[in-house]
Amino acid sequence: MKIIVDAMGGDNAPQAPVMGAIQANKEYGVGITLVGRGEDILKVLEERQLPIENFYVMASARSAGSTLKFNGKDYVVEELNEHSFDKPIDIALFSAGGGTSEHTVNIAADLKKKYDVTVLTHLTCVSSTREHVMGVVERLRENGIENILALRGDIPSDGHVEKDYSHASDLAAELAAMGDFCIGGACYPEGHPESKNKAEDIRYLKEKVDAGCSFLTTQMFFDNDLFYNFLYRIREAGIAVPVVAGIMPVTNAKQMKRILSMSGTVLPTRFKMLLDRFGDDPAAMKQAGVAYAVSQIIDLVANGIHAIHIYSMNKPDVAEQIKSSLSEILV
Repeated sequence: MKIIVDAMGGDNAPQAPVMGAIQANKEYGVGITLVGRGEDILKVLEERQLPIENFYVMASARSAGSTLKFNGKDYVVEELNEHSFDKPIDIALFSAGGGTSEHTVNIAADLKKKYDVTVLTHLTCVSSTREHVMGVVERLRENGIENILALRGDIPSDGHVEKDYSHASDLAAELAAMGDFCIGGACYPEGHPESKNKAEDIRYLKEKVDAGCSFLTTQMFFDNDLFYNFLYRIREAGIAVPVVAGIMPVTNAKQMKRILSMSGTVLPTRFKMLLDRFGDDPAAMKQAGVAYAVSQIIDLVANGIHAIHIYSMNKPDVAEQIKSSLSEILV
């Protein structure tokens, strides 16, 4: 039996899924495949000092020969091929990194075909070649997918990136030249973590819009005043495209700390008090997190903002709770 587990899903990820996989393998002898952010999963394995007899690192040909440090030891990366799993492997870890997922097209096509919904695919570029990205784009077009969120993507942990794309604006320009897609881009109300200042960030955002983005979606924010101020500043800079507000209901305090370390989002005092008071009670934290998100959305709608994206973090029940709480408001 082979079991595939989303190591980043759930309230106590990745600790709980990783430890559960170890226990299942030990007690029942089943093979486990963990899928998620590689560095986070390896950190759990190191912190728990789990007994690992053999450790293999595999990747594509472009990364073969490089090294990865684990438990204080350097491991040489092997090229992944059809014989890689001839070795006695009990638990496998697959990490997507910042590259374009091979499954994007299939998932998007299935959603469109089976449920007849408008599909928006995320397409990252920084760790992919132009040939690979354009191959994905062509498959999207063949399947009738018309909406693409053009993203740079995270820099892989090994620092390796391709030379074809440096910024999301490079990808947006290529997609716009094709003329077949509605292109979206990401924006940061508090400024991109890699930008020197907000003025520089807005200047780059203007370049992205000029390259072909017809709408923007924000990174999560927890203070609506920051969002309103951001809208004022980008309108002053001549950015007139629609902006979708990104709201994330926080249902787990530990998960929040990890997200904050990655995004650089600032928490208002009111939200910090919520985390301090309910962070150790999962049920109360979930209820409080949903209530806070609902209050943000009500304020946004009251101020004329009707395009809102919910970062549900693979929790459809949370999205349903928010929808139910706004049944008479979102009509």
